[in-house]
Amino acid sequence: MTDKNNTPEAQQAEDALKQEELTEPAGSKATAPTRTLWSDAWKRLKRNKLAMLGAIWIIFMVIVAVSAPLWAPSVLGDPTAADSATMTANSRLIPSLEHPFGTDTLGRDVLCRVVYGARVSLAVGVLATAISTAIGLIMGALAAYYGGIWDTIIMRLADVFMAFPYTLFVIAMIAVMGNGIQNVFIAIGILGWPSIARVFRSAILTVKENDYVDAARAMGASDLRIIARHIFPNSVASIVVYATMNIGGAILTESALSYLGMGVVPPDPSWGNLISDGQTYLATQPWLMLMPGLAILTTVLAFTLLGDGLRDALDVKMKDA
Repeated sequence: MTDKNNTPEAQQAEDALKQEELTEPAGSKATAPTRTLWSDAWKRLKRNKLAMLGAIWIIFMVIVAVSAPLWAPSVLGDPTAADSATMTANSRLIPSLEHPFGTDTLGRDVLCRVVYGARVSLAVGVLATAISTAIGLIMGALAAYYGGIWDTIIMRLADVFMAFPYTLFVIAMIAVMGNGIQNVFIAIGILGWPSIARVFRSAILTVKENDYVDAARAMGASDLRIIARHIFPNSVASIVVYATMNIGGAILTESALSYLGMGVVPPDPSWGNLISDGQTYLATQPWLMLMPGLAILTTVLAFTLLGDGLRDALDVKMKDA
């Protein structure tokens, strides 16, 4: 009986397999590293110089703001207290090595007050955006996943919120709740949810009809599990971009409120009330207004650049770019 393994055809196949193994590049059998959306996005983000510059500036500001109590009072002086004995001699000094941003009318170091103002602005930006994002995600998920009457009610409620001028709406809420930093981020957070809800609703509508969602539903997965495990991870990219840009908008809103005297209460420093205090001396001591203004400009610009970079990096159409 002829052995099938010794047939000419089998011998030729075996020789071809050996030749393929000899010519195969070393290491090609190793499993290729898994590429995910976030790893691809990080590779593209690193190539975006403006976005990385914005990220570096944000990290720098966060480090300076968080560590300020450890070094600022001992190096630059108290940001709120004024020494009546030296007030006249130290009032509105020009920028120098001792006072890089100069001093204000009460002799307090402007750099120290700008640094402490960064603590307020960054905290308001992050906390207010977190509140609005949380509310927006819940509302957007309910509207998109269940549709029908839920979609109608939530979207019409969002239309009502967006029909009012945003800044005037925030001012009205602050007038009702009273001044204070906690009321500022609550007002900004509550009034910022409609736009995030719309973005998340649109993202969910494009995802929820996919086959893997239908498969999870057919296997008996609960609505909460489907939203949390299948829909949200595939819709979160647009929210990350929008929330990053929203932080800059929240910082601008807080600065406007403090400028109008409805945000942070003096003598606590905020970039907005620093500009308000310094505008009187714009012609003679411009640094009192320009320094906090530059802090607002650079920080908001950094969040905008980072948000633009994240938008391009998380775009699935650019996956092979």
